[in-house]
Amino acid sequence: MTTMTEASVREFKMPDVGEGLTEAEILKWYVQPGDTVTDGQVVCEVETAKAAVELPIPYDGVVRALHFPEGTTVDVGTAIIAVDLAGGAPAEAPAEQPKAEPEAEEPKAEEPKPEGRQPVLVGYGVATTSTKRRPRKGPEVTVPAAAQAIQTELNGHGAAVPAQPRPLAKPPVRKLAKDLGVDLAMVTPSGPDGVITREDVHAAATPKAAEPAVAAPVTAPAVAAPAVTAPAVTAPAVAFDGARETRIPVKGVRRATAQAMIGSAFTAPHVTEFVTVDVTRTMKLVEELKQDKEFQGLRVNPLLLIAKALLVAIKRNPDINASWDEPNQEIVLKHYVNLGIAAATPRGLIVPNIKDAHAKTLPQLAESLGELVATAREGKTSPAAMQGGTVTITNVGVFGVDTGTPILNPGESAILAVGAIKLQPWVHKGKVKPRQVTTLALSFDHRLVDGELGSKVLADVAAILEQPKRLITWA
Repeated sequence: MTTMTEASVREFKMPDVGEGLTEAEILKWYVQPGDTVTDGQVVCEVETAKAAVELPIPYDGVVRALHFPEGTTVDVGTAIIAVDLAGGAPAEAPAEQPKAEPEAEEPKAEEPKPEGRQPVLVGYGVATTSTKRRPRKGPEVTVPAAAQAIQTELNGHGAAVPAQPRPLAKPPVRKLAKDLGVDLAMVTPSGPDGVITREDVHAAATPKAAEPAVAAPVTAPAVAAPAVTAPAVTAPAVAFDGARETRIPVKGVRRATAQAMIGSAFTAPHVTEFVTVDVTRTMKLVEELKQDKEFQGLRVNPLLLIAKALLVAIKRNPDINASWDEPNQEIVLKHYVNLGIAAATPRGLIVPNIKDAHAKTLPQLAESLGELVATAREGKTSPAAMQGGTVTITNVGVFGVDTGTPILNPGESAILAVGAIKLQPWVHKGKVKPRQVTTLALSFDHRLVDGELGSKVLADVAAILEQPKRLITWA
């Protein structure tokens, strides 16, 4: 790390971009030593246990040094970039900075202990070192090709020099591979001088989307051979793309989600109720709203009306919008609704929420839903947008699933799962007719929501979706 002693140099430290988070991983640098920056300019993107966040610099000046390369996990409060306010000559960039392809020749001697380097989720332990290199995928388990077999033999014997060079790929390609869950060691390069391209990563990711990983003993040799010839295998197994298994470090959003779901599932006693609903009239209303001038340019879909129906049901049954305060042994009734919408992203499941959704008109709710979805798809959801939720909707129907038994978000008392809307035979006005039908599932915390209250809320949502005009009479 370059030490700055000049009075004109300011060190920008890793801020706490969440609520009590202890560390963040540097995903991408947008500046390099020698670049001029201005107050408020985004200089890098970092990933916490909750979201990817862009960091603006609070200074005007010239970048003197980047203290850590992309892929490094840095503790909150550690200086990550130096800026010369007087515009002095830039200092030499750190040798580790992965700006160009020579990054592939970085020695692995700098990371002798890959185990135990997972990001520490606040509340579950404290990081023991100030910085950690992102654990490499592959060397700790069986590797895909026969030429790499020696790597398995060296693991655990203190070998300081890897058996093969690190795969050649530029930082954007590495980030793409990380987002898609692709191990670069398993990718066949097609670029000049053996460089892995974006197309190579996409090609490697395509088959893995449909093929399940098959576990095998870690003692099996790292040879791409049929399963029947691999020793130490006691049951028939199948190899996909020559790889016996792939291991992905549990970190970032995925780790935070796992911890939250475990805490919720084993703390709140869950009850789930189901109802099948004829939503034909709701689907017709969706098509009418799409043609309404008031909704031009807005996102109008069934989820919008389902969200509004839930908000109306909460208004009629406000006791369901609550949380359980274990330390104080109190039920906390919320007089506002921060409506969470579960969203699947490349980094994992996140649940941003619409603040004060109860006070929004239908067009305002449509606008907020559109912004929430667009931000989540871009991976720009802020930690603040995922805090303070009171009730959640998860739309599993987009995956063709009829319904599910959703797990509560910590601190919330209810979550509504929406199944696929399908054309089905249905008794309507005494005759069997094809109707648009879906199944709703409401999970709730049975400590503070009894069966009567949960049933009333679910029945109200169903009644509104069957007769959408009740949005007007009940709202």
